[in-house]
Amino acid sequence: MPQTVLNRYLDPEVLGHVAERHLNPRGLVIGNLAGAHKSPLAGFAVEFAGHREYAPGDDPKHIDWRVYYTRDKYFVKQYELETNFVCHLVLDVSASMRYGEAREQKLLYAAQMATMLGYSIVRQSDKVTLSTFDSRVRGFVPPSNSMDQIVRMTHHLDEIKAEEKTAMADCLNEIAGRMGRREIVMIFSDFFTNLDELEPILQRLRYSRHEVVLFQVMHHDELAFEMDGMVKFVGLEVPEELLAQTDDLKRAYLLAVKKFNDHFQEIAQRNGCERVLVDTSRSMSELFIDYLNQRSMLNRGR
Repeated sequence: MPQTVLNRYLDPEVLGHVAERHLNPRGLVIGNLAGAHKSPLAGFAVEFAGHREYAPGDDPKHIDWRVYYTRDKYFVKQYELETNFVCHLVLDVSASMRYGEAREQKLLYAAQMATMLGYSIVRQSDKVTLSTFDSRVRGFVPPSNSMDQIVRMTHHLDEIKAEEKTAMADCLNEIAGRMGRREIVMIFSDFFTNLDELEPILQRLRYSRHEVVLFQVMHHDELAFEMDGMVKFVGLEVPEELLAQTDDLKRAYLLAVKKFNDHFQEIAQRNGCERVLVDTSRSMSELFIDYLNQRSMLNRGR
């Protein structure tokens, strides 16, 4: 892969701030990386945790053949003490994420965030996956803690065309079916969806005892509506246009955004999820420093 593709998603300046910082899980069951993470389990018992669908790279010895004969699909057994720290990066690639120019485009900003977090996680010898979705699941990069995983991720990201509507709840349900238990799930999206339909999948993820982080990626225009005069608004997921005087829209728009974000925050808190509002006009280095510092303080306070 050309080095320019890696450079598109891995900013050396940002990596200089985050690569040496560890992303520690909060109370998750971590596996056989002795000393790397503290496991909340005591003793030596190995507890059966459930099944997940077989993915390329899984050890065939863990296939449950009884399940195969009844369902005609491969599933692997998972055990609490054999489940390493796996971080699932889930990226919304629907058309609304295309908004913005250059490095402030929501999709590029979110893809860079996901890649740099993935790089940091792999450096600490933990596993990372990448899933992308819009109206359907577009791609899945199976778990790995090899540095080649970052190349696989950027290769997939570079092929994405954000053109479709989103079906977030259905896609997240499908993606959740590939996960084990007690892992980290990070979702990158503007979350322009029906939040009440989203809540049940957040409940499903939390029921499986995942740590869930919701990175709500928005352009500064969407947050502040700093536009003047007559503006033509063009729909990205619906073929509609609106020519309007911005002064007539600003107050009502900002009230609607506040109501939406307040509702989203309530859902996140109610379900024990972490919501991080991301403004793409902000320095990514500053964003990561603040976020990782906050995680570190919360972990110390446990």
